[in-house]
Amino acid sequence: MLISADTDHVHAAVGEEAIIEAASLTKVYKLYKRAVDRLKEALNPFNKRYHEDFYALRDVSFKAIKGRTVGIIGKNGAGKSTLLQILTGVLTPTSGVLTKSGRLSALLELGAGFNPELTGIENIYFNGTIMGYSRTEIDERLGEIIAFADIGEFIHQPVKTYSSGMFVRLAFAVSVSVEPDILIIDEALSVGDIRFQIKCFRKITDFKNSGKCIILVSHDIGAIKRLCDSVIWLRDGQVYLNGDPEYVCKEYMSYMFYDGSSTENKYALAPEPTASGGVIEWEDVRGYASFGEGGAEILRVVMLSCETSRRLNVLKGGERVKFIVEADINSDIVSPGCGITLKDNYGTYMFTINNYIYNVQIEPFTDTLRLHVEFDFHFPHLKSGNYSFSVSISDGTVESHIQNHWIHEAYVIQLINSDIKYNMGCYLILENVDITVNTGKR
Repeated sequence: MLISADTDHVHAAVGEEAIIEAASLTKVYKLYKRAVDRLKEALNPFNKRYHEDFYALRDVSFKAIKGRTVGIIGKNGAGKSTLLQILTGVLTPTSGVLTKSGRLSALLELGAGFNPELTGIENIYFNGTIMGYSRTEIDERLGEIIAFADIGEFIHQPVKTYSSGMFVRLAFAVSVSVEPDILIIDEALSVGDIRFQIKCFRKITDFKNSGKCIILVSHDIGAIKRLCDSVIWLRDGQVYLNGDPEYVCKEYMSYMFYDGSSTENKYALAPEPTASGGVIEWEDVRGYASFGEGGAEILRVVMLSCETSRRLNVLKGGERVKFIVEADINSDIVSPGCGITLKDNYGTYMFTINNYIYNVQIEPFTDTLRLHVEFDFHFPHLKSGNYSFSVSISDGTVESHIQNHWIHEAYVIQLINSDIKYNMGCYLILENVDITVNTGKR
């Protein structure tokens, strides 16, 4: 490391069937300061108003398509649960129109749809009956449900004795095993253990591939980006953004951390000659999705081959590379941190390089400096695919710091390798592995 001084575009295309269509859904609650005000308003002969209107939802419109997964994100109180309760029929909207087709199954907050006094087996039949299945149809699915839930003998015990993890296992098993046309999941999977979560995500993927529709509400942005075809960001009961998961999630994270969003491109940067007589083809990143306190502004980045000094956007892995960042320092930074992070196209973090974790001390930055940072490293052997670098400049320590400027997906690369061991589904191939095999008579 060398340091020197319109997103709402997701609609049903021709031939695609909208299985859910919401038009201007609005839900209004009357809020009274005192309990007696409700009675006074009801009895007042002049219709005097004693309440204030609270809009849990306001003019929410969207479409969900067969075979697609729609993610819904937003901070607590944004209206996510209200929307799901309307979709499932638990609540009636104050105004607006909701059209659904097909059988719907929902995995909402823990306890919804289950009788705590009944056993797990009895609740399976109870839920199946509510969803319109005959006892014979439930009998046919019972073994599959019990196997997926995998809670052992507790399946014969009252649900009120279950842990939250056991409860969500049974609830999810029932929800997916009844083969609904629409599956709604509201954050409940965060309760299960990691092994069960992986099992559920695999089931969700199979469910989606079979042409079903999924509505997924989660604070797990990685899961939202990995599983969803479109994302709705609810903000104060309204649709703030609706569109591509990558874009919507980046804007949402910027808002949640710093109440900011991407900046606008201001001016172009000219190419720069290299020592070998070539030209550095910089990536001008101003205007890319970003957030930060403004103590620095990242201007341009590039990754060069250490062998040829040429820009790299396609690699096979194993090359010695140099990733360069240039930025303007706009205010004093006492404990500078400069870093890059590589993610795959699902948002999974591959690796991070910064001076904090590699114990490289940097002298404080002062206002008006132009910063030039070089990260020199061997690019690892990774699974073939598309990857992107995010770039950051911070102030503090690895445990506690503020971001002066973070740019999402500042630099995109592609890994291509014909070697079969790099294309078998593994992200990372280990080096210097010994395999010993011994055989003998049985």
